[in-house]
Amino acid sequence: MKDLQQYTDEELIVQLRNGNQSVETYLLNKYKGLVLKKAHAMFLAGGETEDLIQEGMIGLFQAVRDYQPDKNTLFSTFANLCVVRQLCKAIEVSGRKKHKPLNAYVSLSGDDSPLLEAFDFSQQNPETIVIDRENTEQMRNKIRECLSEFENEVLDLYLEGKTYTQIAVLMEKTPKSIDNALQRIRGKIKELSLDSR
Repeated sequence: MKDLQQYTDEELIVQLRNGNQSVETYLLNKYKGLVLKKAHAMFLAGGETEDLIQEGMIGLFQAVRDYQPDKNTLFSTFANLCVVRQLCKAIEVSGRKKHKPLNAYVSLSGDDSPLLEAFDFSQQNPETIVIDRENTEQMRNKIRECLSEFENEVLDLYLEGKTYTQIAVLMEKTPKSIDNALQRIRGKIKELSLDSR
């Protein structure tokens, strides 16, 4: 039998469906780096990065379980989607519990921001809802103001789900410069959240 590394992910999933349980462990280990990268790129207020890593691993497990090779999608693409979705769901739930604008992983790119969806408005009175919306809008504007034009563009692309490499290609920059920009963005957002307490 060939070493598992010699098979494509899609071939491995077929093996898993045929009863080769060692494939599951192999794929979870193979994509753990993806989970770590995505978890470190997000912030869970009141939580630890370790909590996000656990959520990301749940998303990865779901990807291994639910992937369908006949859908003409690479497993790596599907795994990335499942991990990000699970992380965003965890952050959204955390945001609902805290009722604070910065406890959600937010899109700052438009009026349809999931930031507003992160609040459980059904459990609040109308006055609280209006105040939360105003605070959210103010924070969004503050974040936009403190970022450079380059950082705002990187953030928009990142929140659209683009990878570091994809952003680098689109902006004709190196992946390292995109990574540096995202580190600066996270630092600035964290400072604003601490200042607003």
